[in-house]
Amino acid sequence: MTGAYTVREAVADEDREACFAVRREVFVEEQGVPAEIEYDPYDATAVHVLAVRADGVPLGTGRLLHGADATGKTGADASVGSLGRLAVAGAARGLGVGAALVRAIEDAARERGLTAVDLHAQTHALGFYERLGYVAYGDEFPDAGIPHRAMRRVL
Repeated sequence: MTGAYTVREAVADEDREACFAVRREVFVEEQGVPAEIEYDPYDATAVHVLAVRADGVPLGTGRLLHGADATGKTGADASVGSLGRLAVAGAARGLGVGAALVRAIEDAARERGLTAVDLHAQTHALGFYERLGYVAYGDEFPDAGIPHRAMRRVL
């Protein structure tokens, strides 16, 4: 238990649906990312994590790509995972949910033998990831019309 919520891998169908609902709220509705690019084939094989309140209300989500899926996203070797689609519902921001999700994704990466995690951070979130040990590299680039930077943390 982390405060008044738990974070777990989203294995059951209803957990995955909760993950997608949080992503829809944050990325599609709040940030205007087109739904047709928010959901992709990587969702089928990714490790999804879900933060839920004690009463079952979903608070946040994120995913880990590993193996061939990650190398396709990061251009890195197979020992590097790709953290993505990190989203925290508006009402849950500031409660530590995002950091707990990142740590759960890193734990999932370690369990799979990965040595580092890459991500593409929206530039406004660089400080959040830096506080968690991630280091930015490369130039800023657009993704879904939103400025991003690549970041990595060695595990």
